[in-house]
Amino acid sequence: MEEKLRILEDLNMMYIRQIALSLQDSDIQKKIDYEIRMREGACKLLAACSQRDQALEASKSLLTCNSRIMAYMSELQRMKEAQVMQRVARRSSDAGPMDDRSPCKGKVAISDLRIPLMWKDTEYFKNKGELHRCAVFCLLQLGGEIFDTDMVMVDRTLTDICFDNTIVFNEASPGFELRLELYSCCSEDDYSAGSTPRKLASKLSSSLGRSSGKKLRAALEPGACSPVSNGGAAPLLLPVPPVPGPKYHLLAHTTLTLSHVQDSFRTHDLTITGNEECSYWLPLYGSACCRLAAQPHCMTQQMMSGCLRVKLGGDPQGWTNVYAILKGTNLFCYRRQEDIEANVEPLLTIGINKETRIRAAERDPHSKAQSICISNQYGGEEVTHTLATDCREDTQRWMEAFWQQFFDMSQWKQCCDELMKIDQPSPRKPALITAKQGSLYHEMGKRLQHLTLLEAYCSQTYRA
Repeated sequence: MEEKLRILEDLNMMYIRQIALSLQDSDIQKKIDYEIRMREGACKLLAACSQRDQALEASKSLLTCNSRIMAYMSELQRMKEAQVMQRVARRSSDAGPMDDRSPCKGKVAISDLRIPLMWKDTEYFKNKGELHRCAVFCLLQLGGEIFDTDMVMVDRTLTDICFDNTIVFNEASPGFELRLELYSCCSEDDYSAGSTPRKLASKLSSSLGRSSGKKLRAALEPGACSPVSNGGAAPLLLPVPPVPGPKYHLLAHTTLTLSHVQDSFRTHDLTITGNEECSYWLPLYGSACCRLAAQPHCMTQQMMSGCLRVKLGGDPQGWTNVYAILKGTNLFCYRRQEDIEANVEPLLTIGINKETRIRAAERDPHSKAQSICISNQYGGEEVTHTLATDCREDTQRWMEAFWQQFFDMSQWKQCCDELMKIDQPSPRKPALITAKQGSLYHEMGKRLQHLTLLEAYCSQTYRA
């Protein structure tokens, strides 16, 4: 009978997992469709841009959309492979018992990103040579989540590339790999190549007449994300790249993992991919400075809660009913459940950390209940707190919660020593423009207007 129940439970779990995977497939497909529409809108906006900073923002959005589409497709492929491997493992006759224990997820945040520059003395101190100016931004990917920073205009007046964004990844595992990519585009490059055929067509149409000129303009007009074509025929006159406009290039990258997490400002090595011959080149030191913090769910969420009895004092009969919550590195014991919402101080707080020892023992041979002993070292002395449950099933649930908490702590390591602070990212605001910056950065205060235009254009495309 127990074997049949176990088989039915396994089948039920497999059915639930299949439904969950199907819902995830559908969700990822919706994300892909959305990014494709955003990409189409960015392409159309890029083709219509007449100002440099507007074109740079549109090109940045296009690159971000392409990266997200590739990440979502990789995630979808990974899920399909996991489904196949799961079916193969269950069909295998010699497959041993599988450990279903997995570590909790968590938040990973990167902030205060600084990338130092190494200009030559003649360029920075003596202000000699050509004023080389580039538009740069960072793309950050963790699993299927991709975020971009604000775009920053860089020239020799800056000693560091500073990104003020706080970027938070909400579904990270302890084995995460956060890839940071720095992209650069020379702002002096010709970004209006896509408008050349249209200008030529406009001039020719005035010479050829209204009817012939209209046909010529239609032949020269490029479609979104496609080369100039004549109804699918061979390219006519001056072909343009698939997406006209400025092009960002990968200048440097690095990968951050759990070992890099620390509640302080740290320096990390960069791998530089460009060289001085590239138009988008910037003299990097080869390092990036940032604050990388993590908050595992076991440190911020209630992992277990319920009614217990705790022994206070040396009286063998001194049991007190409490409502306990396992969260972070503590077991909080309240007199009543209502005290939690009322922000009342807990009656007792028991430490639960990597050094804690927990064991379950029979309290009474004639009773179904068990006691749970929690031992900690305080000032060189061992202090033991004894808890009691009403039945063995409750004891088993609490013990499983404790073992899971210890497992999560062992996986997240230093992130569970104490709760790291993560500031919530604030909505992006236009950069403040000083008198000096206004002459150098081509009215960067207009970026918000350009982003609003892009969002409106993409939303209109999405509804269509």
